[in-house]
Amino acid sequence: MTLDWSACRNARDVGGLPTADGGRIRAGALWRTGHHDQLPPAAVQAARAGGVGRVVDLRWAWELEGRPSPFADDPVYRHVPMLDDVLGYVPPPDTYAPMLDHNIERIGTAVRAVAHAPAGPVVVHCHAGRDRTGVLVALLLRLAGVDHGLIADDYARTDGCSPEPMLHTLAHLDERYGGVAPYLLRTGTDLDAQQAVRDRLRE
Repeated sequence: MTLDWSACRNARDVGGLPTADGGRIRAGALWRTGHHDQLPPAAVQAARAGGVGRVVDLRWAWELEGRPSPFADDPVYRHVPMLDDVLGYVPPPDTYAPMLDHNIERIGTAVRAVAHAPAGPVVVHCHAGRDRTGVLVALLLRLAGVDHGLIADDYARTDGCSPEPMLHTLAHLDERYGGVAPYLLRTGTDLDAQQAVRDRLRE
């Protein structure tokens, strides 16, 4: 299935990435993009006709007021703000570790929105498709078995990004929480939901 998200910033299908056990991320299973308010009506309709299973919008509510999603009234749409309304930390430039530490429940809700999505491609986005989207996609890919370096390399394809912040984030995930699976258990994402993510992302 070919979907056209080219009007969105940092839009790409993460399919094709290899997993550590010799598998691969399924093409078309997971898309990452920036916001959708510039998406042409024909592209919106094509996405609907193409059977998109879920659109996960990670933005704050105030961001939606200025740039509402064209999918907001669709049953596939989920608004899942991934950050607290008031951040309890100053975001550092070289890691997303504080995002993991301070937004555990919200991150879990976002992961479960993917895990429990109906059949079809899942599209994850925030405003620019960079920070919040990058962290959520990294967790999903790590859960599916993609190595740190490949996740960081994919993150670095995003405008203005280098691999180091994601490498530092994934190292923190391992050092503080013992890896992605134990971290997600803390978020309320049980093993069945984690397996559902693997099943939908892997070939």
